[in-house]
Amino acid sequence: MGALRRSIRVANASGFYGDRATAFAEMVTGGDVDVVTGDYLAEVTMLVLAKGRARDPEAGYAASFPAQIGPVLGTVLERGIKVVVNAGGLNPRGLADRLIVQAHAAGLEPRVACVVGDDLLGRLGALQDGGHLLAHAEHGDPLAGSGLSPLTANAYLGAWGIVRALEAGADIVVCGRVTDAALTVGPAAWWHGWAHDDWDRLAGAVAAGHVIECGAQATGGNYSSFLEIDDLTHPGFPIAEVAADGGAVITKHAGTGGAVTVGTVTAQLVYEIQGTRYLNPDVTTLLDTLTLRQAGPDRVEITGARGTPPPPFTKVAITGLGGFENEITLVLTGRHIDEKAALIERTVQDGLEKSCSVTFQRIGTAGQDAAGQNAASCLLRIAVKGPEEKKVGRAFSGLVVGLALGSYPGFYATGTPQGARSYGRYWPTTIPITEVHHQVVLPDGTVEAIPWPPTAAPDNEPGTEPGTEPGTEPGTEPGTEPGTEPGKESGNGPVPEPDATVVRLPLGVVADARSGDKGGNANLGLWTRDDEAYAWLRGALTTDRLRELLPEAAALAIDRYELPNLRALNFVVHGLLGEGATATSRFDAQAKALGEFILSRHVDVPASLAQRGSGGAPDR
Repeated sequence: MGALRRSIRVANASGFYGDRATAFAEMVTGGDVDVVTGDYLAEVTMLVLAKGRARDPEAGYAASFPAQIGPVLGTVLERGIKVVVNAGGLNPRGLADRLIVQAHAAGLEPRVACVVGDDLLGRLGALQDGGHLLAHAEHGDPLAGSGLSPLTANAYLGAWGIVRALEAGADIVVCGRVTDAALTVGPAAWWHGWAHDDWDRLAGAVAAGHVIECGAQATGGNYSSFLEIDDLTHPGFPIAEVAADGGAVITKHAGTGGAVTVGTVTAQLVYEIQGTRYLNPDVTTLLDTLTLRQAGPDRVEITGARGTPPPPFTKVAITGLGGFENEITLVLTGRHIDEKAALIERTVQDGLEKSCSVTFQRIGTAGQDAAGQNAASCLLRIAVKGPEEKKVGRAFSGLVVGLALGSYPGFYATGTPQGARSYGRYWPTTIPITEVHHQVVLPDGTVEAIPWPPTAAPDNEPGTEPGTEPGTEPGTEPGTEPGTEPGKESGNGPVPEPDATVVRLPLGVVADARSGDKGGNANLGLWTRDDEAYAWLRGALTTDRLRELLPEAAALAIDRYELPNLRALNFVVHGLLGEGATATSRFDAQAKALGEFILSRHVDVPASLAQRGSGGAPDR
């Protein structure tokens, strides 16, 4: 593969397990692409796959993928398109075998490879006996004594197994838990013939992969300035054109919905990261070196990526069952809302089994003298957890239902009571890469070990975790511990020059935002469209000010990072989601709407910014 080869066109057709089923065919038939990728894995997904594998040992992979690729597999092979997906989940060999059987039944002969070695479930005991504490990345407690009985334990692999599979002529590469960006980095490194230490080029591919890994989030989906997108009813999925120097252009197929703008790309770059150093097993990407430019309609250029060697450890995501949970949502209407809620809370707490914990959350505001009954109502969500299914299920439901005629006036629920369901616990940790046996099973059945790239000196504190996607997962997961990377701010930006004229307006008039989850932490990225607005945002939005805007974070640690090239700030709110999306009682379990809430908060905005307006992306 020559260094001057044209850019490789890598398309994404899935951002999570359950994404639009037709997207794969749309990306294959909608225009020229060299590779179609799909991201199916997140922290929650691994637990779902584990439950499926418990019922059927042959399962454990994304069962939707064979149906997605089946109708267009002939076209894929005819046009020489490569397919790289992490749909293998907990059983990549099982999915590879199923795809071969399915293809043969259709008279097709794809060359299928799979990347393995990420599954550490059977080795956890040996790793601990060998001195690895598997300490939680956030609070540092060892896995032993945590009470967690793991159902999954997967290390995050890099891109070089994918590279070797493509070198061996694979048409389809089925992966387990590789990093989300590896789905793009692998094809780019193969296509351009990069070396393991081409840090800047690899960093550029990681940035491009991070942008497209979540599908339509790069083309206008989940975008705070969505009103500027002409047609968002059926957005196209993104394509990364990765050049030989690692630079990339993000685009989409012509004639598809949505849009690719500096704003939509920025939104994805600041999504679910934890600082300016984006740690991956292949390279550490310095996100604050990236520069974006609108290069044409639905074309955004990413340049300037700088990379350094990856850390000597990789992330391991461990999941297990944490107990049982249940919930019911009641409606409060009209007058005396606070008193009605207080009555229910006292009654439920008094009657609930002592082994259970309960959370009450008010949702919405009941208007007074409202024009209709719905406008005069709000919701009271009651969420309960406990170790015993019966106490969380039938006992809890019976308690609440039994109050229907003997509690507050106007009592009713939004639906019928449900049974208890198990919930998962998420345990992020790290281990040295030398403990992970990265392998690839080539199309001829040969199994090859994949060497790890050279790494940087271990300058991070114990418990830090490398970035993935993830993905949400999953993102499903990047970042480092507080204080370990250059560019991290103390949380109090420079004090701006006072403006005699201010207007109190929603923060969203000046900035855009995107948010998500990283385990039990919430990630919040905010950015502006011009330098003047960024200068104001940088000075005004300190960690203390964010706590004022987000009262739930008043007692939580918050990290703050600046990405001036993107005119962006990134915040990590530690512990907002408790033990993570699978276990939190928070209504917005993955912090997906946290950014929208912050943008709705009213702040004092300089009149010059208020008059001009901001937020969103430049015209495409």
